Amino acid sequence: MQHAYNKNTNGPVTEMAIVNTFTKLIFGDEGFTARELSIIQAFRSVDAGVLRDSIDELGQYLRSLGVREMIQLVSRLRQHMTESDESGVSVQVQATSAANAGLRGQNRDTH
Repeated sequence: MQHAYNKNTNGPVTEMAIVNTFTKLIFGDEGFTARELSIIQAFRSVDAGVLRDSIDELGQYLRSLGVREMIQLVSRLRQHMTESDESGVSVQVQATSAANAGLRGQNRDTH
């Protein structure tokens, strides 16, 4: 099955990739790719209200947004990631660190 967005992890993040990641968060899917983890980390960076939220809490937050708010968030997030890529900041490294911290937090919650 082909996906509706480019899964290329070397190019700029598309709005569709962000929306697909948000969809996984909303529906509680597991098994995020490195690219999706970088999107999640960037999401935490652009919205201080979710900085320390778990994956489940991020999904709850996204479910509570209206359509207009979601569209604005996707645009802000894409702009943030584009600017980060252009400035040479490695969003990928930030995402890996955040994912590791998040997984430690998830493990703590499940035991």
